[in-house]
Amino acid sequence: MHFSDHSQAALRAAFLLASLLLPSAAAADERQPLVITVSPTRRPMPIDQVGSTVTVVTAADIDRGQQRTVPDVLRAIPGVTVVQAGGPGGATTVSLRGTNTNHTKVMIDGVDAGDPSNANGAFDFGNLLTSDIERIEVLRGPQSGLYGSDAIGGVINIVTRKGAWPTRATATLEGGSFSTFNQTAGVRGSADRFDYAFNVAHLHAGDTPVTPSSLLPPGRGRIGDRADNLTASTRLEAKLSDEFSLGLVARYADARLRFTGDDFSTFPATPAAAQSRSESRLLVSRLEARHLAFEGAFEQRAGIAYSEHRREIVGPDPVLTPTTAYSGDRAKVDWLGVLAIGAGQTLTGGLEHATDGLDDGTTTAENKTGAGHLQLDSGFGGRLFNSLSVRRDDNERFGGVTTWRIAPSFLIGETATRLKASYGTGFKAPSLSQLFVSYPAFNFFANPRLTPERSKGYDAGVEQSLLDGRLRFGATYFHNDITDLITTNAGFTSLENRPSATTEGVESFAAFALTPWLTLRGDHTYTQARDNETGWALLRRPKHKASAAAIWQVDDHTALTLSALYVGSRVDGNRDFSVQRLSAPGYTVVNVAGSYRLTGRATAFARIENLLDRRYEDPTGFQRPGVGAFVGIRVSIDADR
Repeated sequence: MHFSDHSQAALRAAFLLASLLLPSAAAADERQPLVITVSPTRRPMPIDQVGSTVTVVTAADIDRGQQRTVPDVLRAIPGVTVVQAGGPGGATTVSLRGTNTNHTKVMIDGVDAGDPSNANGAFDFGNLLTSDIERIEVLRGPQSGLYGSDAIGGVINIVTRKGAWPTRATATLEGGSFSTFNQTAGVRGSADRFDYAFNVAHLHAGDTPVTPSSLLPPGRGRIGDRADNLTASTRLEAKLSDEFSLGLVARYADARLRFTGDDFSTFPATPAAAQSRSESRLLVSRLEARHLAFEGAFEQRAGIAYSEHRREIVGPDPVLTPTTAYSGDRAKVDWLGVLAIGAGQTLTGGLEHATDGLDDGTTTAENKTGAGHLQLDSGFGGRLFNSLSVRRDDNERFGGVTTWRIAPSFLIGETATRLKASYGTGFKAPSLSQLFVSYPAFNFFANPRLTPERSKGYDAGVEQSLLDGRLRFGATYFHNDITDLITTNAGFTSLENRPSATTEGVESFAAFALTPWLTLRGDHTYTQARDNETGWALLRRPKHKASAAAIWQVDDHTALTLSALYVGSRVDGNRDFSVQRLSAPGYTVVNVAGSYRLTGRATAFARIENLLDRRYEDPTGFQRPGVGAFVGIRVSIDADR
């Protein structure tokens, strides 16, 4: 189904109005005052005491929306831009507040999960499943003062479920459009001083139309993408005493994708006649020791983490398109100490040492970084809260970088008003590929003299609560100045630090608990992102993005969620970038999800994605899935009851 220009204009107006009146199921940052967040300070804090802007998405939010992948969760969050090449398993990038895709730090259970083998160091979110996730925190604004490199735009912190009493076993089966057949199984529990959680998930999509028909030569049919993802994870903790515990987390994902690549024997390139195959493997692991001293006033955590990314792409013709393989790994040791030094005052300090490695079959490279950081969290009179952090990173390739951040928050209890702000600096280190990987056949060479990209950014916002907390609304202005961006030189033969960019905008929300059973929420993000040298808008940054949702708990057995996402027009290139700048039209996607509890142990669920069958491309040249219907059943058994 397609809309006329008048209809699209009406929808855009409706979404802008919804951003002031309605809520989003995906975002829970301001939904309830008792939400706890960890990522802004690396220790649990009530969200209304945090000056930085953070969105917390819980497992309950994910279950209501029936989102099977992390990109689907992130799409509706304010300030987040998700670009996915096709359907499930397609390469997926995420940018925060208009910054670049490699300006987002990604943490999974305390592990820095960045990919050292990626050309620019960006993380590919396409193969992250949600079945074991307890919460996702999206922390926006420069965060290098606490997290180091990559955190110019912010941090996405993913936390998986941990064991707890009673022992619970769960399993789901789901099928539907695009030959979808998904399964999950897990068990988590607690025995004496030992907590455990195990989870296995398999996602299968067997026929997802991705290639736009308009790009195919006459007479050639389209071949749908086929994706399979098997993810296994565990989280264990042994409390050896009241003061000392050991924890282990591990996650392994094996994903395979059959996709249509490009045939560059013509100009412009056309989609290839035969499909290619991509195989990706991700390992994330961490062993951590935790110790409490002085009756809990001093907490220490020491950990060893290892992450590994492996990718192999096999073309349809081994002669014309030889197999390419990449592997990147990161080993890190760290220590964190948290000391309560007085009423409302907490001092946090940490040390880290990381080693990154790259191997692409022709080039191997390694880089080491040491870092130390210090943070003071303060609270005064239950009204004024502040976080001040400073960090020093020393890189063996380009030397040292010092970054810092301050984030105050002020609560006016008499009017239920919250004022918040933050200012911070950030940096992004050059990737190993940018420093060392050359392509002589294409007359393109790495530049080992590159220096880090740097940023300064701030935000300021206000949030208001009315009607005993049933109605809440607010807005936050943000601004980022980024310098020394790494880009190709004038001759397209290498890379250099040259241009600067500015991103700024406003994130606004409103939430209304209409009744105890019906919640409404809406979010709107306005983003202006430009290259300061040319004055041009940066690619794939929509000026307007809005989301709206209604969550209705019909009765004790039945729940319904209706959500919609509008992404405005933006500048993009065509599929092979033979046209480097074009206007990509906006689009609207409506989803509906519902569940019905059959018994105390079994729940049936169903959803319709892209209800209006909107045909759109994001990025240009890769069609997103049309309308799809899915049904399934979930069984949960509490063994200890």
